[in-house]
Amino acid sequence: MDIEGKVAVVTGGGTGIGRATALLLARRGADVTINYSRSESEANSTAREVEAMGRRALCFRADVSDPASVEAMMSETVSRLGRLDILVNNAGFTRFVDFKDLEALDDETWDRTMAVNVKGPFYCTRAAAAHMRRAGAGVVVNVSSVAARLARGSSIPYCCSKAALDVLTRIMAKTLAPEIRVNAVAPGVVDTRWVKNQKAFVRGAQMQTPLRRIATPDDVARAVISLIEGSDFVTGVVLPVDGGISA
Repeated sequence: MDIEGKVAVVTGGGTGIGRATALLLARRGADVTINYSRSESEANSTAREVEAMGRRALCFRADVSDPASVEAMMSETVSRLGRLDILVNNAGFTRFVDFKDLEALDDETWDRTMAVNVKGPFYCTRAAAAHMRRAGAGVVVNVSSVAARLARGSSIPYCCSKAALDVLTRIMAKTLAPEIRVNAVAPGVVDTRWVKNQKAFVRGAQMQTPLRRIATPDDVARAVISLIEGSDFVTGVVLPVDGGISA
């Protein structure tokens, strides 16, 4: 898909991978809706950077696990920006819980992790699909994690949620074809606020990664863009962006 002149929604678009993706989409010529739940100031800052590139930006507060809010966000995007072509399901949730501390995994942690990381992408994709079909085509990119394959990461629920997201990616690729392509990127550890105070966790990831560093948000954003701009014959793919850790 040629990104120039298209409209994208990026969930969790104010910080980290979402911010980097929103800015790269704008550089490629897209107008962008920047979704956030708590990071209002960061979302507004990202929007100003998008507008400084001469593109339109819309900030929209919505909990992706709330289908009504998601429907409103997609409708507002089309109303304000004219169409909807691209969806990047980046919003995520995790808590760092040692795998051996099974008693620490309460229902709240399980439910919130699955609601944001699995139900959220489903609700967003479902809401976006009808608008994309009216535009003639669409691309969805989910932000998963190599935690789904490696069975290690910030917590057991997080790994399970990303495994479910990988399956959802393949299901939606089949369900929404041929008009809409659905793919995912699967980063390893990424240098975002999630790991800011997890120095031992980051050092361990660096040592286990063949390229001996963790990913930057821009590394992941470029992979997202490659799945949008690349071959229109690619769908149902989960692309590792992990420096070789899952090779």
